[in-house]
Amino acid sequence: MSENSTETGGQLPALRLDERLEELQARIDTVRGREDRLRSLLEAVLAVGRELDLPHVLRRIVETAVVLVDAEYGALGVIGDDDKLSEFLTVGVPEEQALKIGPVPSGHGILGELIRNPETLRLPELSAHPASHGLPENHPPMRTFLGVPIRVRNVAFGNIYLTEKRGGREFDAEDETLLATLAVAAGIAIENARLYKKAREGQRWMEANAEVVSELLSGADETPVLELIVDRGRHILGADLGVVALPLGGGTDLQVMIAVGVDAESHRGLVLPGEGSFMGSATAAGRPIITSHITSDPRVTVGPPRWQGLGPVVAVPMMAGEKARGVLMFARKEGSAEFTEAEASPLLGFAGQAALALELAERRRGAEQLVLLEDRDRIARDLHDLAIQRLFATGMTLQSAVRFVDHPEASERLVRAVDDLDETIKIIRSTIFGLRVHESGRAAQGLRVRISGAVAQAARTLGFTPGLSMEGLIDTDVPAAVADDAVAVLAEALSNVSRHAKATATGVSCTVASGTLTITVTDNGSGVPAGCRRSGLDNLAVRAERHGGSMDIHPGPQGGTRLVWRVPVAPARAGPGWKPGLCGHVDSGE
Repeated sequence: MSENSTETGGQLPALRLDERLEELQARIDTVRGREDRLRSLLEAVLAVGRELDLPHVLRRIVETAVVLVDAEYGALGVIGDDDKLSEFLTVGVPEEQALKIGPVPSGHGILGELIRNPETLRLPELSAHPASHGLPENHPPMRTFLGVPIRVRNVAFGNIYLTEKRGGREFDAEDETLLATLAVAAGIAIENARLYKKAREGQRWMEANAEVVSELLSGADETPVLELIVDRGRHILGADLGVVALPLGGGTDLQVMIAVGVDAESHRGLVLPGEGSFMGSATAAGRPIITSHITSDPRVTVGPPRWQGLGPVVAVPMMAGEKARGVLMFARKEGSAEFTEAEASPLLGFAGQAALALELAERRRGAEQLVLLEDRDRIARDLHDLAIQRLFATGMTLQSAVRFVDHPEASERLVRAVDDLDETIKIIRSTIFGLRVHESGRAAQGLRVRISGAVAQAARTLGFTPGLSMEGLIDTDVPAAVADDAVAVLAEALSNVSRHAKATATGVSCTVASGTLTITVTDNGSGVPAGCRRSGLDNLAVRAERHGGSMDIHPGPQGGTRLVWRVPVAPARAGPGWKPGLCGHVDSGE
């Protein structure tokens, strides 16, 4: 009896000791596990903090979070200005499966719950939550969930979403604490990356500005300076297309003079209305304007579609004092990230550099023209007082001699000579007008000056100067609205020649006769391709039809293309400046 009691009494303490040792070992393992997880957390914080490039920071945060709490799937959603997800990075879902799932979420259901209520959310069963809307087709099954908000300077930046803790376990309070700690470190890392990005962009803008100033001081023409401005701005902003549009012929329409980047050739030379276009809206606003999608922006109400394939756009007026000298615009491809106010802010000063380039070039040209004015005026006087009068007298003499010639062939040759003299007088008068164009200020410019300017402007892209002839009361009989459209039509017609015709010669004729303004543009190029887009040609026709006119385009008599644009205007009338000419009248007033 006593022996059994002794034996039993000896075994009980031994059992208790084993249990205590096991309990102690379990606690040691727990402490070690926590130490390991704390070490993992420290490593995660350090790993996130090492990155300075924002996209890399965001990717590292979600990858680290998945490893830290042993989750199978993870995501990081960035909250946009409209309180929806503007970015969504995932870990764990293969790319092929992600494509099958469809577009990234915008922030509904459980994902939106953390946007609306930025507090930690831990769920043992995802589908049981009232905000759950279920998973889309082809989505992997998900049951457990842990979500934690990321704050930057106490403002919600986004959320970390984790699902499916490995081993079929649920996320616990320790996971929640670790992830919340990582989210704090992530907020600091994001702020550091933002500051680094801002500093780097500021440095790049300063370098670009210095490069532009150097070009301006070197006396370079405005075209290479504007191309430099567009190219540097496009690279700093990560834009796919950059353009500069300038006012056309003193009116409100804008013409794209510089285009760099994707599909640049098709945009160069395009004419856009000042009202109802995105760039025109920037001019009217006098400040940068931004759109997330140019093709559906409500400010674009007129004109043919121009921007297929492009999405986010920022347009900035090139201000010189209170006056907009043009518009600087950058665009990204459809589906790209939107431009932010922070990105648009430096553009106003950069666009001011473009305006300064135009101002300096204009003043330099003015100084050079002053040197030529005296000589031009002398040549113009000599042509008018000597050459034209002699040609006029010779023509009158030949015309009066016709009735004394009985031979039909000789009489016909005399008439042809008179017609040739009449045409020569018109050409010389246009030359005289061209010599004197620069004597009048911009405010006093009539349609003749604006047409001459549009032709001179087109010579930059054509590579040669088109021939120009003008006849009739162009400045007198053409209403202002028709004149604005006439200049825009001529600019776009010449732009089409430079982009599509491969021409080596182009002629422009502008006449007002019998109450009709007629603009004719001919070239010796390849003609109008059968399958070409007609949006630009339709625009020319619309500009004619709204004034009761028409537009015709057909092959020229010796190849190339002949475009004729007709609009009714006030009927020709006699007055103090009208006198008979060799074949009709000579408009001495113009």
